[in-house]
Amino acid sequence: MIKRHLLCAGVVAAALPGAALAESLRCSNGIASEGDSRIAVVYKCGQPILRDSYCAPVYYSGSFYTVPDPIASLYVPCIHTEEWLYERGPGEFVAVLRLRGGKVQSISYGRQPQ
Repeated sequence: MIKRHLLCAGVVAAALPGAALAESLRCSNGIASEGDSRIAVVYKCGQPILRDSYCAPVYYSGSFYTVPDPIASLYVPCIHTEEWLYERGPGEFVAVLRLRGGKVQSISYGRQPQ
């Protein structure tokens, strides 16, 4: 009986979503993290060495399919997105911050921008 309860508890625990791990960027004036505003990131980390701004496509809710142009352009043509690149020094990966709506959406690291 106890084994059955432990097995059920294990199955339930495995089915629950794990805590999402958010990335952060350690800078000279603090730590930039997801949810920070553009001005907070510039204050903490300074100006990025590269910036890119583009219009990301709109996706159907809960799917990987983009909304076709005729429909999307009538309602929400795209989502304004910015990517900022920070060099972190010799031997360190570059950091790319993706901002949407003026806030950091994600931070990723790599050998070179993708």
